[in-house]
Amino acid sequence: MAGPKRLKKILLTVLGLVVILGGIVGLKALQIGSLIGFASASEAAGMPPTPVATSVAIGETWEETLTFTGSLRAVQGVTLTAELPGTVVKLDVENGADVKQGDILLELDTTQEQADLASALAGLRLAKINLDRTKELLDKRIIAESEYDTAVATFDQEQAKSATLRATIAKKIIRAPFTGRAGIRKVNLGQTLAAGDELIPLHSSDPIYVEFSVPQTQLDSITVGQALRVATDGVNEPVPGEITAINPVVDEATRSARVQGTLRNADGSLRAGLFAEVEVVLPKKLDVVAVPISSILNAAYGDSVYVIEEKAGKMTARQQFVKLGRNRGDFVSVVKGLTAGDRVVSAGAFKLTNGASVVINDAMQPEASKEPTPDNS
Repeated sequence: MAGPKRLKKILLTVLGLVVILGGIVGLKALQIGSLIGFASASEAAGMPPTPVATSVAIGETWEETLTFTGSLRAVQGVTLTAELPGTVVKLDVENGADVKQGDILLELDTTQEQADLASALAGLRLAKINLDRTKELLDKRIIAESEYDTAVATFDQEQAKSATLRATIAKKIIRAPFTGRAGIRKVNLGQTLAAGDELIPLHSSDPIYVEFSVPQTQLDSITVGQALRVATDGVNEPVPGEITAINPVVDEATRSARVQGTLRNADGSLRAGLFAEVEVVLPKKLDVVAVPISSILNAAYGDSVYVIEEKAGKMTARQQFVKLGRNRGDFVSVVKGLTAGDRVVSAGAFKLTNGASVVINDAMQPEASKEPTPDNS
């Protein structure tokens, strides 16, 4: 009897499970049916179209550019040093001042050299008098020619001694070797210097170089004379320039070559050492179809836009997959999928489905620019 009872319990359990599952399936069917009925009723009643903003795909010609990162370098930049030992007796330039070639920057004590020069000049005058007198006597055949030769040698020695002292004095008066801007002095008034001690940095700021590395795969696109634009901190608009030199040797470690561009910097806003974003303009132009970036819907299965179509007096949105190219400011080029003149949804696309009814309200249109300048930039 134990076997039939156990079998009966199992059958009752299975029957209960079937009833429960049937109830769940029925409930879900009712829910789906109600949703379908609601959707059908809504469609019959006419759901209001979704408001969107639109833009027309524009056919344009864009510059083709290559972008690199680099640094600004002074065309001429040195830290002046003392050639001779001495004591600083005069500072003629303020820190950060603009100076011209030949301007005196600072002076070392030349008291001893000035005294020695006065003595040497006195000896030179005496040697000149003796030379003239000896020449007269030689012309009269009163003295031997060897005495005249001795007077000439003495005069030359005194002249050389005076020139040496003048050179020493000149080296203790530090002048700007080129026009530029002085840095922060590294010496103070009264300081005693040794030969080789650093005095003051000096850099030429106009023009100024930009240096950057170009990978070997892009070197064939770079030539001397090509236009470039440089953007850096503290400059509102990119500064134009041109490529002036390309290193003939490729670095074996990075497989890239150093390239140098030259920029005008009349206002001094560009400073050596600043990080720079370099855009090299290629001679080839690109014909593109451009749309605002805000019209692009990005997804794992591909990028798409919604194209506005008019059917039976109604505006609908058709999803169109596209292939994208380069960006330029707030715009992106579409390589495949659109033609110039297509009207696409540029605001509100995330609310749409394929074939959705829309109403155009371009007051919602966000402002787009190819050269945006955000307020917080």
